[in-house]
Amino acid sequence: MFTHKDIEYRSVFVINCLDNRALRVMSGELLLEDTEAKKTLTKLPFQKILALFVIGHITITTPLIEYCTKYGIPLVVMKPNFRPVFFFSITAEANFLLRKKQYEYSKENLQIPKILVENKLKNQLRSLEKTRLKTPDFQKAKAQIKGLLDIVPTAPTYDAVMGLEGKAATIFFANYFEPFAWKSRSPRTKIDPLNATLDIGYTILFNYIEAFVRLFGFDPYKGVYHQLWFKRKSLICDLVEPFRCLIDQQVRKAFNLNQCKTDDFNLIKNEYILKREKNSDYTRMFYDVLIEQKSEVFRYVQTYYRCFMQQKESDSYPRFLIK
Repeated sequence: MFTHKDIEYRSVFVINCLDNRALRVMSGELLLEDTEAKKTLTKLPFQKILALFVIGHITITTPLIEYCTKYGIPLVVMKPNFRPVFFFSITAEANFLLRKKQYEYSKENLQIPKILVENKLKNQLRSLEKTRLKTPDFQKAKAQIKGLLDIVPTAPTYDAVMGLEGKAATIFFANYFEPFAWKSRSPRTKIDPLNATLDIGYTILFNYIEAFVRLFGFDPYKGVYHQLWFKRKSLICDLVEPFRCLIDQQVRKAFNLNQCKTDDFNLIKNEYILKREKNSDYTRMFYDVLIEQKSEVFRYVQTYYRCFMQQKESDSYPRFLIK
């Protein structure tokens, strides 16, 4: 398994292959080539790659898979709309003891779900505080989320925990994005540029967290909070919750500075779709903030893994709290 030293030494690479780009393996290095100009743009030693994210349409070759396997590199290929079409990682999939514990975890056990929801609400509260707004509505919103946060530890049922999370999310979004004519959170429907941008950020976050989770051999489909559902990677849905605040903050900042705007999107069949030429800007915006948190994300997942394997009490489980 990877160590903190590996995380510091290796880098996360994001490659945009939308236009005239191809990947090739030669002499133990990954080459990014311009197919039109027929020249090499970048050489990446596999020993220095922690995870490889490719956006666009490329050909996956046997040598590329072989080297990713040899050096334990998760390979994620996404379409131009950031939806993953291929995820390769077999770093620790033989960790059957971990997977056994995952499937033995009782859905009636609310210990970890409460930790995840509590962590998410604390970051939502902190995000509201960081805006430094002191209007009556903001003060009320902070008090409401704090009140919900106080109830989480004593929530009696799974549905009660979900209800608290849902109420907090409604309050948070309505106030945090109120300056930008917020309507409602509508995942995947892209009803406005703000929702479309959040979807892009959350999708990138999801893939990013999954790359770290797979380093330890978890079954990504078996969560503890999000229940089993066909083709849903429930564990990843669980572990993105504490980190959603990073995307929320980045989106609010970008709209505040006019780095994200309606003109960046095309309106197609009542959905806002990011323009192709803006793809790299949005990619960079989100990956920059996530890569800054590389060590924190690894430490969080590593600690979660150790606590889960040893069946520790809730106080031992990790929390990610924004500064």
